[in-house]
Amino acid sequence: MTVFLFIFVFKEKERYLGTLMELSQQPQFISNAPGNTMQAFLENELSKCDRFIISVAFISKSGLASLKQTLLELENRGIPGKILTTDYLTFTEPAALKSLCKYKNVEVKLFRCDNNIKGFHTKGYLFFKEKIVSITIGSSNLTGNALAINKEWNTCYSVKDDASLFKDVIEDFDSLWNSTNAFNVTNEILDEYTQVYLDKKRIDREIQRQKIELKKNSVLQKSKIVKFEQILLEPNSMQLEFVQKLNEIRSMGEHRALLISATGTGKTYASAFALREINPKRALFLAHREQILRKSIESYKNVFGDTKTFGLYSGTSNETDCDFVFATMQTMATHYEEFANNEFQVIVIDEAHRVGGKSYQNMMAYFNPDLWLGMTASPDRSDKFDVYSAFGHNIAHEIRLQEAMRLNLLCPFHYYGITDFEVDGSEKKLRDFNYLTCDKRVDYVIQKAEYFDHSGNRVKGLAFCSTIEEAKELSRKFNDRGYKTIALSGADSQDAREKAVEQLEQDNRDDGLDYIFTVDIFNEGIDIPQVNQILMLRPTESPIIFIQQLGRGLRKAENKEFVMILDFIGNYTNNYMIPIALSGDRTYNKDNIRRYVRQGVKALEGASTIHFDEIARKRIYESIDSANFNEFKLIKECYKNLKYKLGRIPKLMDYEEYGEIDAMRIFENASLGSYHAFLKKVEKEEYKVELNSLEESYLKYISTKFANGKRIHELLLLKSILDDSKSNDLWNDLEKTLTQKGIFFNSNTKQNVFNLLRGSFATGAAKDSYSDVIIVEEKNNAIIASPTFTNLLKNTEFRKQITEVVDFGLFRNERYFGTRYKDTSFNLYAKYTYDDVCRLLDWEKGEVPLNIGGYKYDQKTKTFPIFVNYDKDENVKVTQRYEDSFEDEQTMFWVSKSGRTKASSDVQNALNADQLGIKLDLFVRKNKDDKTSKEFYYLGRLHATGDAQEFTMPDTDKSAVKIKYILETPVRQDIYDYLVG
Repeated sequence: MTVFLFIFVFKEKERYLGTLMELSQQPQFISNAPGNTMQAFLENELSKCDRFIISVAFISKSGLASLKQTLLELENRGIPGKILTTDYLTFTEPAALKSLCKYKNVEVKLFRCDNNIKGFHTKGYLFFKEKIVSITIGSSNLTGNALAINKEWNTCYSVKDDASLFKDVIEDFDSLWNSTNAFNVTNEILDEYTQVYLDKKRIDREIQRQKIELKKNSVLQKSKIVKFEQILLEPNSMQLEFVQKLNEIRSMGEHRALLISATGTGKTYASAFALREINPKRALFLAHREQILRKSIESYKNVFGDTKTFGLYSGTSNETDCDFVFATMQTMATHYEEFANNEFQVIVIDEAHRVGGKSYQNMMAYFNPDLWLGMTASPDRSDKFDVYSAFGHNIAHEIRLQEAMRLNLLCPFHYYGITDFEVDGSEKKLRDFNYLTCDKRVDYVIQKAEYFDHSGNRVKGLAFCSTIEEAKELSRKFNDRGYKTIALSGADSQDAREKAVEQLEQDNRDDGLDYIFTVDIFNEGIDIPQVNQILMLRPTESPIIFIQQLGRGLRKAENKEFVMILDFIGNYTNNYMIPIALSGDRTYNKDNIRRYVRQGVKALEGASTIHFDEIARKRIYESIDSANFNEFKLIKECYKNLKYKLGRIPKLMDYEEYGEIDAMRIFENASLGSYHAFLKKVEKEEYKVELNSLEESYLKYISTKFANGKRIHELLLLKSILDDSKSNDLWNDLEKTLTQKGIFFNSNTKQNVFNLLRGSFATGAAKDSYSDVIIVEEKNNAIIASPTFTNLLKNTEFRKQITEVVDFGLFRNERYFGTRYKDTSFNLYAKYTYDDVCRLLDWEKGEVPLNIGGYKYDQKTKTFPIFVNYDKDENVKVTQRYEDSFEDEQTMFWVSKSGRTKASSDVQNALNADQLGIKLDLFVRKNKDDKTSKEFYYLGRLHATGDAQEFTMPDTDKSAVKIKYILETPVRQDIYDYLVG
């Protein structure tokens, strides 16, 4: 393999392009690093191929779980495949083989080792596309851990089908495939292998049991601790950080604290570890269900052993003569005055988002402990009670779903967004009870549930419905079809619920349940670790409830490798909430949300994956398109949530730290434009700042133009003014700072900065919008602060507001735009508007999008930005429907404007840019449908190959020129897949 080391300075264009072309054929290395997993790679390659071959030693259900939708689509398209695996070490799961054999387009063989061939350990994947073969050879088997979690080395080579590498690989595969040791997986072979597999499992379990018993006996003989679980028990990373932060909060004299932690991350154990540090004489643990308390007592016993005594205080038990009392709220609410108000040194409240209720409020007013500790997974409640205030706004730790998954605290999940069943071709009728529970929909749900499967030997599922009546009817119809299910609601007793949960978790199906159908009683506060499949049969009304229901399956459990989440998506206006909930991204940037939906399997770290079928994805896109994320109502709601958390009016930097919403949504709202304007509307009583109209105009201009942080020049110059620089020339100060930071600038930059800070950069309708905003002026060839701006800064409040915006912009520049691409002012893969690009290229004036079109050459700066809307709207005029397209990650075909020939000046500039010293920069967006996000991804520099074809545009008499370009840097895979997908 040839390795090329080269610098982007060449005298010979041919040598440069030749090197790039060879580089584009370099192998791809896949190591299961974030964003570079075999799981994502396989899904991508399978979705593009004409046929495939897989030869691996081991296959498991967890390995197939993330590929279910892709394999189904391949079957529907008739894409043929061959899969060869083995009985080596009896590791391949029979259930995985059985699942693969159901695909009509896939041939499956089992290679049986014998005395001649004792080991079979291949890991190879071949994907065919016309005359090209993608060959991946490495260390990953087709198992969940090997595809996403384990450190693996896999290398992918793309070669022609006559290459020697391919011939060697396919020859060896064919010899194995046609060997007398390779058997088609018939029912007979499968039954025989299954028996061997189960026998080995039994032997392995017995050996493991004996090892544990020996270790247990050995440890207990040396230890005074009675319980073996205590010896093995260690706090996880979340629990350690929580205890440390709680100690800090208490050391500052605070008596209230809140733990925000995703369901399943170990909140109860965290509280136990914290109380072990505090060592209170008496403590009270409050929860709203007896079942929770019983499990909590067991957790506390594992931490404290015999050093404390524990009692249950509920409708069925009166154990209060103990160190730690575990009480239901229902019982404590009517008996709390029987205890002294200082009886307990620590009171822990589980599911603390409920404290807005009258019973909780009465109790919190009565008791006076040294510490109130609240625990919840979802403090942002729909009832808008200020949970944060109840605990003094002291957040001891916060870990949401996405972070918990990254830290491997939860069970991996595979989320599948599936098109809901359509009755008579209309999904709108699905809100009608008769259609929600009709036989055809029931059969459809069962078919999908059985296809996508579950971890473990049998299904242990929860199904969330829209109404109690629907839950009952669906349960009845599932039972008619041979399932064992029950419907539960708030009307059912605690005993009935606990019995149902116990039956669901039974390994023996004869004594168990397959599904519990419910509306919302299992949204929170119930621990069912064994749940391995969740059916979401209702529209998503809230990201909070969505995550609560998803969280019911995320607890880890023995013999549970993953949980399958099946979300049946109808044509609902709130569908955009699904990707928002899954991603945790509160920027409310439409392109970010679309990209998350498109990324799917690549969207999460670890083994968890996200998939949407084609129609479900389309419905979510439509929902995103119709939503208005700049509307005042949404901004206000997010602001209130953040204020609740902080206990004060948030600063701009708080939006970055806590991620409630991107503050740019405020600046981009046409009726606002500044944070000051927003606070005036939303905080009429508490916010008393007054600015005159000129000050507001300056503040709005600086907020809308510079706060995004995409360009640092104006922000640094403003910082100099705010710091009361005594320099006679602000440009000299800026030059020094830019030089120290290694940022390119020249005379064009100086003029560009000057125009921007005088409001004279804008053109068109925006030209006069800020004509009164004059931040700098020129005096004796030097740039100085304008007397008007200097005078306005004498107002302390105005200066404070401007300083906050400038500091906010500088922070964003460092965080999002500080890594500039080569000698440009752009950050690779960051997003920019037309106006941003004009500014960052140091143009003297901005240009309205209509004047730029697909590209524009600026003679003074010798820059030539190219803008591409990759997905063309069918309503666009034929003469503007340019067929720009990627050939691959490093090659692009770009079409000139209509009415051009090879001799046209703009075409000549593009074709001969390298010789003429013109810099071509590429900016691409998925489409232009999003009216609130007008940004393009920056994809780097382009170089023409010399391949240019003049043609007549379809259905017109207009000529255009199609030019082939090579990108200096291949487009990152996730961005490429999103744009072209």
